Amino acid sequence: MTITIAIADDQPLVRAGLRMIIDAAADMRLVAEAPDGRQAVDVARRVRPDLMLMDIRMPVLDGIEATRQISAGLTRAPRIVMLTTFDLDEYVYGALQAGASGFLLKDVGPEQLIDGIRTVARGDSLLAPSITTRLIQTVVQAKDHAPIPPAIDELTPRELEIFGLVARGLSNAEIADQLVLSSATVKTHVTRILTKLGLRDRVQAVVLAYETALVKPGRIPMTPG
Repeated sequence: MTITIAIADDQPLVRAGLRMIIDAAADMRLVAEAPDGRQAVDVARRVRPDLMLMDIRMPVLDGIEATRQISAGLTRAPRIVMLTTFDLDEYVYGALQAGASGFLLKDVGPEQLIDGIRTVARGDSLLAPSITTRLIQTVVQAKDHAPIPPAIDELTPRELEIFGLVARGLSNAEIADQLVLSSATVKTHVTRILTKLGLRDRVQAVVLAYETALVKPGRIPMTPG
C-alpha cells in the first residue's frame, strides 16, 4: 500500500531534501508541496494525502494553526507529523492539542524519517519519551483540568490499565511485555479504547489523559467515582 504524502515547509532546500528521501522509498509517493501554512490547509482539502510533513514555523499561517484547521475541518484528515529545528516546550503542547500525530526534528537521518512516516501512517504515534515528559510537566503545572469524558466509564479495567500505559508513551510491544500479553491483543485493546473515547490516535489519548488528570506521573489511572 502506497503512502501519499504532502510537504509543508517554507524552505525550498528542506522541501527538496524531503522530496528526495520520499521518492527513494518504494511505498511512498509525494503528491503535493506547500510553502506556507495557508497553502498547506488548501492542499489537505484538495489532495487529501494520507500524511503531511508540517513545518512548525511558516509564514502566512504557522504549522500549529494549519494543523488545527486541517484536523478540525476535515472528516478524514491526514495524519500530521510536525517538523521542527527546535525541540522546545512551547511548541509541543500546542501542536499536540492542534491534532499532530508526532514530531520529527529536521536533522533526523533518512532512515529515521522513513520509519517515522511509516509509524504514523499505520496509526501509531511518533511521540518520544522526552516529549511525553514535557507534556506531563506542562499539564501538571496547570491550575485547571479539563472535565473527564463520560465515555471513560465504558472502559474495562484492562482497557483502563492499558490507557495509562499508552499515556506514558509505551509502545504496543512494551505494553505487551509489561502485561504479558501478545502485541495483537494490546493493539485490539488500544483500538477499542480510542473508539470508545472518540479519539483519533494515541497522541490524543496522551493529551486527554493528562489534561483531565486521569493519569498522573507515576500512577495508573483509576476509574473516576
